[in-house]
Amino acid sequence: MDHIFIEALEVDTVIGVYEWERTIHQSLRLDLILATDIRSAAATDDLRLTLDYAAICQRIQQFADTHQFALVETFAERLAACLRNDFPISWLRLTVRKPGAVPNAGSVGLEITRGTLTETTGAPPS
Repeated sequence: MDHIFIEALEVDTVIGVYEWERTIHQSLRLDLILATDIRSAAATDDLRLTLDYAAICQRIQQFADTHQFALVETFAERLAACLRNDFPISWLRLTVRKPGAVPNAGSVGLEITRGTLTETTGAPPS
């Protein structure tokens, strides 16, 4: 299985547990590793046979624009399910960072892994 990545994607959304957070947009920074088989796309040079980075990023922004959550955990879980439903992704690792959420920390956040790697030659990337 091959891994496609998207790093440091910034999206604005309404997220937070405090009342004041529910009235503003805040930035989240996302890193994704997406498992798919790229061999057919590479052999034919056909974008339709791989994961389209632009389409995935557009879907993530659409998701962020249309959903509001209190927890980063909920955002991550629901986004992972959305991406796996909308694209041929058998496995993903999603890191969500919320910069400025805690004083004296560059960012806080979490990392989740969902799905299964059906064909590997080793461990997934760190």
